[in-house]
Amino acid sequence: MYSTLYPNLARLRHTGEGNFFLIAGPCVIEDEKSPFQIAERLLEITEHLHIPFAFKASYRKANRSRVDSFTGIGDWEGLEILHAIREKYNIPVVTDIHNETEAATAAQYVDVLQIPAFLCRQTSLLAAAAETGRVVNIKKGQFLSPEAMRHAVNKVRYYGGKDIMLTERGTTFGYQDLVVDFRGIPIMRRNDVPVIVDITHSLQRPNQPDGVSGGDPEMIETIGRAAVANCCDGIFLETHPDPKNAKSDGANMLPLDKAESLLQRLVTIAKVARETFVQ
Repeated sequence: MYSTLYPNLARLRHTGEGNFFLIAGPCVIEDEKSPFQIAERLLEITEHLHIPFAFKASYRKANRSRVDSFTGIGDWEGLEILHAIREKYNIPVVTDIHNETEAATAAQYVDVLQIPAFLCRQTSLLAAAAETGRVVNIKKGQFLSPEAMRHAVNKVRYYGGKDIMLTERGTTFGYQDLVVDFRGIPIMRRNDVPVIVDITHSLQRPNQPDGVSGGDPEMIETIGRAAVANCCDGIFLETHPDPKNAKSDGANMLPLDKAESLLQRLVTIAKVARETFVQ
């Protein structure tokens, strides 16, 4: 479906089999070896389960709480690794961008430019992403309603972008928690774009006194089940072989060795939901 709708996602496999598509990978490129290991394992799982799969990792993390937080191994090094994964495994790749200059640069290496939630209202950033011709995945701001995301979509379209996705990733609930309102899936789909649910960032516990976000990873499956039961188009999740030692967002990442069993259960639920609710 989406390989036809979005030519830049032509590397997606299994698009005709009715499954949700998956955007998954580590939070950030941490080194030269582990991204390939993670991508290879996720590809094995998604091939077995017939899930369309795009690999995600940030080549640079710009929105960190503390000045001493890990931001990456270097911009060019991170982008080269993403591109190498794209070519080696013949899969689409996704990365975040944070300013206008990054849009044109990253577009040379990846298939999807992701707009972080905190930046989803930045008109110049959305315009720059649109003008690259790449698919643009806009994460819904923690401070915005699902209805308000139509303005972000309209900005991308105004500047020539045609291939747009929206991602739900939780709404601020007090100072240090998020809550997912699943009404946002059909509401954001009114923009005629695929709607993805981020089942790991939605479980962050932000604004901790030590400057390191907490998380609630035991609830990943709970959010995932609800997302596919409500017929979302895609699932976004971050995964790592050793989340406790990950250099970014480890507190809300899925251990890689749990990915296959989780995705198998989500595929089962999604199939029942489609047969029951999709006309």
